[in-house]
Amino acid sequence: MNIALWIVQGLLAAMFLMAGITKSTQPLEKLSKQMPWVDDFSTPVVRLIGVSEFLAALGLVLPAATGIAPVLTPLAAAGLVVIMLGAIVVHARRKEVQGIVINVVILLAAAFVAWGRFGPYAL
Repeated sequence: MNIALWIVQGLLAAMFLMAGITKSTQPLEKLSKQMPWVDDFSTPVVRLIGVSEFLAALGLVLPAATGIAPVLTPLAAAGLVVIMLGAIVVHARRKEVQGIVINVVILLAAAFVAWGRFGPYAL
C-alpha cells in the first residue's frame, strides 16, 4: 500500500506542479484558451490557485521524502481535496460535466493520500 501511495503522490505532484506553474505565470488571455473558467476570476485569484497548487505539489513529496515535517504530506493532500471541491463547484456552475468528473477523480486520489498518510501508512 505504501508503494501505491507513493505512486499516487508522485502523479498528483507532477500534475499540480505543472498546473500550478502554468496558472501562476501565464497571462489570463492565454490561460482562457485552455481553461475557460479563468474568465470568471480575477488575475490575483487565478495566481493564488496556481501558487496553492504548486505548494501542494511540493508538500506531497518533499516532507515525506526528506523526513522533515512529514505531517505536511497528508496536510498537502487535504489541501488539494479542498481545492478540488472548489473546482467541482466552479465546473458545476458552468455545467461542465467533464470538468466535474476529472476533478472528482483527482479529489478521490488526494483523499486516498490524505487517508493513507494520516492513518495506517503515516510517515
